[in-house]
Order: sequence, then structure tokens, then C-alpha cells
Amino acid sequence: MQERKQPAQKPHEILESPDFKKLVKKRWSVSLILTFTMLVVYFGFLLLVAFNKQVLATRIGEYTTLAIPIGLGIILFAWVLTGIYVFWANSDYDTSVQNLKNRIS
Repeated sequence: MQERKQPAQKPHEILESPDFKKLVKKRWSVSLILTFTMLVVYFGFLLLVAFNKQVLATRIGEYTTLAIPIGLGIILFAWVLTGIYVFWANSDYDTSVQNLKNRIS
């Protein structure tokens, strides 16, 4: 028995489809959550610098203060958030985009 193939949709039909709108909304949600998370961490660090420098000036070694590992932690945290976005994009978003592309051709 031969499988029936659905007729290809026109690009503007895809753009108006609920699946496309749902995908765009999900991408914005993921992006905004990760951006907001990074901003909270970064501005938290800036507020700590502005209002409680003594904490960052605490020595944790002969030459190192607490500011160095906290600063490195913020950089590593940004990498982790980037990794989370890449994992989500590769595992979920790209598959959904490809499914929508397949409906056009």
C-alpha cells in the first residue's frame, strides 16, 4: 500500500500556521529565560561590587581575593547557559524547523 503524501503548503501558509507561531513563541521563551538569568547573575555581581566591596576583597590565598573566582564563575556560567541553548536548539528547535520546511517542499 502506497503512503499518501500531503500536498506541499505555501510558505505564507506555514508562517500563519499554529505550529510556526508556537515554535516562535517557544524560541522567544527560551531565549528570554536564559537572557534574564544571565542578567540577574551579572547585575548581582555589579551590585556586590557597588555596595559590598569588602566581600570581594576577602583574601582566599596569598595573592588572590574572592573576586577572581566569582568573576571566573560568572564567565563559566555564561558558557553553561550557551551550552543549554545549543543543546535545546539542536535537540528540539532544529527538528521542529526541519518539519516545517518539509511541509513546504
